Amino acid sequence: MRAIPLSYVLRNLWVRRVTTVLTAGGMALVVFVFATVLMMSAGINETMVATGQPDNVVAMRKGSTAEINSTISREQASAIDNIQGVATDSLGGKMVSREAAVLNNLAKRNSEDLSNVTVRGTSTTGLALRPQIKLVEGRMFRPGTSEIIAGRAIARGFANVELGESLHFAGRDWQVVGLFDAERSGFDSEIWADIDQVMQAYHRTTYSSVVFKLANIGSLSQVRSVIDSDPRMLLDIKPEQQFYAEQSESLSRFIRLLGLSLSVIFSIGAVIGAMITMFAAVASRIGEIGTLRALGFRREAVLIAFLGESLGLALVGGLVGLAGASVMQTVDISTVNFSTFSEIAFRFRLTWLVVVQTMVFSLIMGVLGGFIPAWRAAKLNIIDCLREA
Repeated sequence: MRAIPLSYVLRNLWVRRVTTVLTAGGMALVVFVFATVLMMSAGINETMVATGQPDNVVAMRKGSTAEINSTISREQASAIDNIQGVATDSLGGKMVSREAAVLNNLAKRNSEDLSNVTVRGTSTTGLALRPQIKLVEGRMFRPGTSEIIAGRAIARGFANVELGESLHFAGRDWQVVGLFDAERSGFDSEIWADIDQVMQAYHRTTYSSVVFKLANIGSLSQVRSVIDSDPRMLLDIKPEQQFYAEQSESLSRFIRLLGLSLSVIFSIGAVIGAMITMFAAVASRIGEIGTLRALGFRREAVLIAFLGESLGLALVGGLVGLAGASVMQTVDISTVNFSTFSEIAFRFRLTWLVVVQTMVFSLIMGVLGGFIPAWRAAKLNIIDCLREA
């Protein structure tokens, strides 16, 4: 089968450049929405996975889905200290951090709106377990005092969270003595304070979680076996990265379903627009189609040529939409995490998987919008086409 030259397809797109731009622009808008949704989901997943360390383990009460609804007694926490397989520091102390996570309402910056923020009671060991966290301003809070340090995202988005300022919650004033950068992980959206002070202020007698470092990653099964065999423990343990990845699943799934539903609805309009454009192209070039057939080009070649024009429109629209979506990587955004009901800041993330999925989606729109007109062009009778020329 003789194929119609690619130059013929490109020439026709250029001759109808106004229509080409308008149709490709409609597709680009749909692609922009589609890519942005995927980038948002990828950004949330990246933020949550980056929150954990591969050799850290989180222990919580059995059946708990988040730290805010977990309780661990002091006896259970002490038992973890004595488990073999838990790493020790240079002084021989166990790398174990007993933590309490509570929610607190804070006022947004430049707004009267309130939003939930996670206040984490922790210790210097808790900081040592998260090497991605770096103090960029001020200092670490002193144990036994009402001092706090805050993540960069909290400092940007909430009022009175600046070095030297104070916040009033849990019946007392808390002094901001430091700001930390957690490399865009979920900790950027938290406030940290001394564990004993947080438990005292919130009248807590139990911890929310215990985080500890493994002596080596391979000892996880050994530690889990010890905990499961002890009837006092009644705890679930998970690698920290897995724990935080699961925390993002509900939000990520909701965003994907909502965004993809909107993309499908918008894509129907884009497909119809492409179909109308291609039907118009077929109607205006009936004589040309007859000439191609008379020159020996078969129906399949005509179909492929017109389908190629539709795919060309989709390719242009996909690239333009993807380019526009890539700009969103400069934007920081925050939303409520459905698992913890606290605010989490993240950024849009463009990955190769997002690029491939977006371009496939765009080309599918091109196929759906161009196949019927291309089929119509291929089915035209040569004599009828030449008669109308």
